[in-house]
Amino acid sequence: MINAGRLWKRLMELGEIGAQESGGVTRFSFTAEEREAKEQVARYMKEAGLAVREDAAGNLIGRREGSNPAAPVVLTGSHIDTVPSGGKFDGPLGVLAAIEALQTMQEQGIATAHPIEVIAFTDEEGSRFGFGMIGSRAVAGTLRPENLRHADADGITIAEAMRSAGLAPERVQEAAREPDQVKAYIELHIEQGVVLESQGQPVGLVTGIAGPLWQQFTIKGQAGHAGATPMNLRRDPLQSATELMSYIYTETRKFPNAVATVGKIQAQPGGVNVIPGQVQFSLDLRDVGEADRDVLEERIRDYAYDVCRKHGTELAIDLLQRVAPAPSSPEVKEAVAAAGKLAGLPEPLPELVSGAGHDGMQFSGIWPLGMIFVRSRHGISHDPEEWSSEEDCGLGAEVLYHTLLQLAR
Repeated sequence: MINAGRLWKRLMELGEIGAQESGGVTRFSFTAEEREAKEQVARYMKEAGLAVREDAAGNLIGRREGSNPAAPVVLTGSHIDTVPSGGKFDGPLGVLAAIEALQTMQEQGIATAHPIEVIAFTDEEGSRFGFGMIGSRAVAGTLRPENLRHADADGITIAEAMRSAGLAPERVQEAAREPDQVKAYIELHIEQGVVLESQGQPVGLVTGIAGPLWQQFTIKGQAGHAGATPMNLRRDPLQSATELMSYIYTETRKFPNAVATVGKIQAQPGGVNVIPGQVQFSLDLRDVGEADRDVLEERIRDYAYDVCRKHGTELAIDLLQRVAPAPSSPEVKEAVAAAGKLAGLPEPLPELVSGAGHDGMQFSGIWPLGMIFVRSRHGISHDPEEWSSEEDCGLGAEVLYHTLLQLAR
C-alpha cells in the first residue's frame, strides 16, 4: 500500500509555494517560484531513492533503475507549473503520486525489469508565454527553435527565460527521447470534470485525450438603424450566427464524445440600436475520435454556408489550431484496468475521455500512453476551489503504483 498521508502532506507543502491571498497558487515557468518548487520536488525524489537530474528543457527527472538498465524506460509524471491563481492538484498530483509509488517500491524492496522515471514537465499550462507543453514537446522531439520565440507580457521570450534559468535553449533538442527508449507513458491527473463525481467513483480509466480544433467564424452583413430597417429587408449577420450556433450545439450532441464551445462573440459596431454589420465568434470543437470530429466539422461548415446564403450574409472560417486526438494505447488501458482490480476498486473502472489537453498527448503515435483520472469535487479546476480528497488521491496513487508494476515488470 502506498502512504496516502505522506502523499497528502507533500501536496499541501508544494501548494504553499506560489500561494496567493486568494487561496490559489501561481507558479509560472522559469520563475523563482518554479525553481523553489523544483527544488522541493527534487528533495522528495531523493527521499524516494531516485537519481535526480534536469534535462536540457528544464524537465525535472527522478529515475529508479530496473534489473535491466538497458531496457526501455517506463515514463510517468505530469507538471508543477500552474495557471494564474490555480489549484494545488492540477499537475502536482501526477508528479507526487508517481514519486510516492516509486518510494513504496523502494521501501518494499520491489524490483522491476524496466527502469521507471518520474518527470515534472516544464510549462504544461502555457500561462506565461501563451505556448504550453514545452517540456513534453521537447521529450517527444517536436519542440522547434521558432517555438522558443514566444514571449510573455514583458516581452521576454522562452529562449531568454531559459537562459535566465541557467538553461541553453540551443541544446533543447538533447531532451528528446528516441521511440525505442521508452516502453510506455502513464499519467495520473485530476479529472477537472464531473463524470466520476456523478457516478460516485473515485478513480477512472481514460480512453483518450480529445484533440481541440479551434476556428474563428466571421459573418458579414449590412449594418443599419434598428428601428428603420424592416425585418424582411435585413442582412443581419447575428441572425446567421445564432442559427449556426444553435445548430452547432444540437449537432454535437449526436456524437457521444464530442463537445463544442463558443467562447468568444463580438458584434460590430456594437450599438444597442444598430443592426450589426459583422459578427465574429470562436468555436472550440473536441472529440477523442478524429474521424467523428472531422465529420462534425464538415457538417457545421456546410450548414454555415447554407444559412449565410439564406440570409444574404458572407462567411469566412479561419483555422486557429488543429490538434490530433491522442487515444490511450490498449496495453496501457489493460494495465490500468488490472491495477484497479489490484487496488481493490469495483470492477470495471469507469471509462471516460479527457476533454482537456495533457502532456501525454505529445507522445501519441510515438510510444504507448494512457491516463488515470481522480475525482474532482464539483469538477472545479484552474481555480483556488479545485479539490480532490486525500482518500481519492491515495486511491489514484494506488492504481498508478500497480499500473507501473504492470508496465515495468
